[in-house]
Amino acid sequence: MTETLTRRSAQADAGRRGLMLVLSSPSGAGKTTLAQRLLAAEDGLTMSVSVTTRPPRPGEEDGRDYHFIDRDAYARLVADGELLEHAEVFGNFYGTPRGPVEETLQAGRDVLFDIDWQGTQQIRQRAGDDLVTVFVLPPSAAELERRLYQRAQDSETVIRRRMARSADEMSHWAEYDYVLLNRDIDASLAELVTILRAERLRRKRQEWLADFVKSLQDAGRA
Repeated sequence: MTETLTRRSAQADAGRRGLMLVLSSPSGAGKTTLAQRLLAAEDGLTMSVSVTTRPPRPGEEDGRDYHFIDRDAYARLVADGELLEHAEVFGNFYGTPRGPVEETLQAGRDVLFDIDWQGTQQIRQRAGDDLVTVFVLPPSAAELERRLYQRAQDSETVIRRRMARSADEMSHWAEYDYVLLNRDIDASLAELVTILRAERLRRKRQEWLADFVKSLQDAGRA
């Protein structure tokens, strides 16, 4: 029995195309923390590493957090159609390389994205059924502001700009498949895991099922 279950699991892993799981939120709502914890909790999930023209923040590493490139290199990627999505945020440019994402999906692994609503709209035009989107809301505006100050990564001016921009970002919540109200990080993580596991089980993602069901039918008719 155990051997049969293992074989069926292997069939499922081999026959499932990966999905693209997008997390979006205003800065400070907790999506980056959720992304990190989801990666630690779930096998078969890979973080999409974006390119950016902004300088690294303290503790960030090239190739792990972002691929840090200059504006000329960024412009070439855009011109060559090598980015799934790209956008300008506070004077810096960001984008998602197409090649690594497609290779990961073809291998049956899922790709996690930490991008804004503009990037999500662009990816939606290209991804089709591969895409699952989640918007993360803060519990209150006051808590959002507190988190931005606590993070101590930006100047007072940038924090005020981020707070002003958050209202526009949150206006796009209804464009997403799922919405999480991040009152508690553990509870939000549990909800996010539930979303990912349910989406993995959707019939349309399990391409191996058609052949497997046919084999069951053939065996029953024999």
